[in-house]
Amino acid sequence: MTGKAGSVPLPPCPLPWHRRMPEGAARHISEAHMETPESFDKELCDLVTDFAPRLFAVVQEYDVEPGLRDGAIAAWGLVFDDGAVRVTSVDGTRQLSLKSPERATWYFGRRTDDSIHATRLVWLPPSRAATFDRAEPS
Repeated sequence: MTGKAGSVPLPPCPLPWHRRMPEGAARHISEAHMETPESFDKELCDLVTDFAPRLFAVVQEYDVEPGLRDGAIAAWGLVFDDGAVRVTSVDGTRQLSLKSPERATWYFGRRTDDSIHATRLVWLPPSRAATFDRAEPS
C-alpha cells in the first residue's frame, strides 16, 4: 500500500504479510475487486483469518498438597507463519522473543523451590471468523 500525506509520498507498507502472499495473489487489499463496503469488510476479515498467528497459553501445574494439584496460566504466546514466537507473562512484566513455543515452557518452568510440577503449552484452535465488533468476555 502506498499513499500520500499531503505532498509527501508514503513508503510501501512493510507489513510481513505483504511479503508472504502466494504468487499471483493480490499484494494489497486495495488490488482486490470489491464493489461494496460490505465486500471490502469481508476481504479484510478474510485477510485477518488467513494471516492470524496461532495462540497458546503457558500453564504451570503445581502441588497444593500431596495428591492435590492446581494450575495457573503463566503467559500467553503467539506463533507467526514465519516461525517467530512472542510470549508475554500474564502480569505483563516479561515479554520474550523465542525460537520456538517450547522454549516458553523452559523459561516459565524454572523455580528454585521446585514448586512447579510441570509447565505445558495449551493451544487454542485457529479462528475461522473475524469481525470488526469488539468481543466482550463471556
